[in-house]
Amino acid sequence: MTLDSLSEVLSSDLADLSAGERISHLYERLGDRIMATTSFGIQAAVTLHLIHEHAPKIPVVFIDTGYLFPETYHYMEELMSLFDLDLRIYQPTHSAARMQAIWGDLWDQGKEGAERYAMLTKIEPMNRALRESGADVWLSGLRRSQSKTRQNRAFVERQKNTIKAYPILDWADAQVELYFQKHELPRHPLAAKGYVTMGDWHSTRPADGDDAEATRFNGQKYECGLHLDSKTSDFQI
Repeated sequence: MTLDSLSEVLSSDLADLSAGERISHLYERLGDRIMATTSFGIQAAVTLHLIHEHAPKIPVVFIDTGYLFPETYHYMEELMSLFDLDLRIYQPTHSAARMQAIWGDLWDQGKEGAERYAMLTKIEPMNRALRESGADVWLSGLRRSQSKTRQNRAFVERQKNTIKAYPILDWADAQVELYFQKHELPRHPLAAKGYVTMGDWHSTRPADGDDAEATRFNGQKYECGLHLDSKTSDFQI
């Protein structure tokens, strides 16, 4: 079965299932082919708890860009003390200090600089994680309500050489909030300070009445690069 055909079949399978059932179904059908990612961001506890409850053997990859808020690292430690998960941490081949010395603030150098930054800190490490794990199916906590670029996504879709699955794609903000309350999940420390989405410290700010898309990259974009096809031919994502 081709990746496109498998994506269509899986997307149809998941449509009428609950989020937990979607994760169980994906793991039962795909086994070692699947891995998940987390940013330890504002809603990360929801997807991690679902994996913990329904398929804890799925490897969970965390891309540590080196530019995350200190609170994110503390949140990671808190959640990993609660959940039984196979966490695998990937980092850029260049340290933050080395990148700064060579290129300066890439994120503040227009489109070309931002694209190089995304490639170095997120896309290359994620591609490496997929390659080393042997996975070609990537489970992510994307939701349609988060941004305009996500509104028309299917539950499962192909992105280059990878299949991506979104078990909480159809959840509204209210469902996320209800899940937090029902399972008494801890919140990201910066949620109380007005942050509605989470990324690197230099490109994320509190909402201050704006929608989530306006809080990332000065409102110029929402996606960091991981959830859009990279332009590098030898990359899986």
